[in-house]
Amino acid sequence: MVVLADSDTRWKWGVLTARRLAPEAAVDGLLLRGRATPTPRQLAEVGVAVDSLREVTTAEFLRAATTPGAYDMVVLACVGGAVQAMLHGLRRAAADGAAAAAEGAAGAAAAGSGADGELSARRPVVVTGYVGVVYEKLTDGLLLRHGADLVLANSPFDAERFRVVYEGVGADAGSVAECALPFLEGTAAPAPAETGDGPFTVVFAVQPSVPAGRADRAYLLRRAVQHALRHPEREVLIKLRSKPGEHTTHIEELPYQKLARKLPGGRDGAHGGLPPNCRLVYGNMGEILDRARHTGGLLVTVSSTAALESLHRGVPTAVLTDLGVREALGNHYFTGSGCLASWDELDDGLLPEADEKWALRQGVRGGDGFAAARDRVTRLVGRAASGGLPPLAPYYTVRTAPGYLPGILRRYGLAPDGSPGAGSSAEAADGLGAAGRGAVRRVVREAARGAYRHGVQRVAPLIRKAGEL
Repeated sequence: MVVLADSDTRWKWGVLTARRLAPEAAVDGLLLRGRATPTPRQLAEVGVAVDSLREVTTAEFLRAATTPGAYDMVVLACVGGAVQAMLHGLRRAAADGAAAAAEGAAGAAAAGSGADGELSARRPVVVTGYVGVVYEKLTDGLLLRHGADLVLANSPFDAERFRVVYEGVGADAGSVAECALPFLEGTAAPAPAETGDGPFTVVFAVQPSVPAGRADRAYLLRRAVQHALRHPEREVLIKLRSKPGEHTTHIEELPYQKLARKLPGGRDGAHGGLPPNCRLVYGNMGEILDRARHTGGLLVTVSSTAALESLHRGVPTAVLTDLGVREALGNHYFTGSGCLASWDELDDGLLPEADEKWALRQGVRGGDGFAAARDRVTRLVGRAASGGLPPLAPYYTVRTAPGYLPGILRRYGLAPDGSPGAGSSAEAADGLGAAGRGAVRRVVREAARGAYRHGVQRVAPLIRKAGEL
């Protein structure tokens, strides 16, 4: 198998999904070059291993994925637009392969060699899905993923919603496959009867872009600090997603690290003006949640998918209502969960209890959610081995979305027919050898990333601040 990912969280989802779908298979990793390409530190923090790993462009991915006999399955762990582009690129590559096979067979027959040739190009099974909670751009994201052999839904609730969207636009819904978040390994572990060593741990799982405004983010940080001051016997861990300058699935313009420096006494030190029992931490989310579980602790978040991981582990989970229950925040997804709470209630000692029916419907605390999806993958791979898979058929085409699709494809270096467009090839740098082209690409890529990050994190906030004057 090969996993194509374009951010740290999607990398984690893609590799773990591949492992759950085919536990014995070899897995290669490809990182799509772009804004959120994970850094070595982010990859190490995610903590998933593959047999090989390298960074690629769209054209390089398509060549690797369509090399005859290279892969049985492709997992597209990317943003919706990238998935759509790769589907069209794979479709075009398979069509070109079939044409070449037919031409080769005709040539062999004319030469009297007796070779049958392959009249249809074999292609790998293509799988995609969502990294976690799907609370925004449901229709847009689903239609951009349509065309894959399997579109994984992380829960019975999501599977039903996905099919309704596809059927509502007249698209084939047969690709929807119910599974579970791959982070939720096996069956859920009940809360321990006795807590382990260490203080009661409160994990505040922050998000890069929710909430987006400085005032709201500063408010949440202050409330976490106040909780630590009010409960000196507790340890409050502010779980960060990335370091300043790193990018994740979503852009973080106002990192909590910088906001912490604005706290009283926060000019010096990595933890700003935080009290001794309140710390900024990085690391693997699963390990941090296990720490909370073994100390009888609590997870607090606005709407992070970490809430589902926490519920699966039996950790009391609070989805904050302080800023309202709103679609823009994503916490509306948790209505009916029993987890909605405010910092005031948590300060007073509330430990929310999740509604069991809601949790099961969201794919939490169930059994092996991948059994049915594994069966479908096995059947599809069997068909692919015999050349029986039909061409990929995305809902969006130049006929159904002539004002939308070409722009998406162009963004990823593809022409409207899915073929590599002008400037997408690595061979465009005339006069340079392969090593030279690679060196130039690395230098230009790092310079572009640095400029982009500087613009997002330094220039853009200043422009917005000036606009408010």
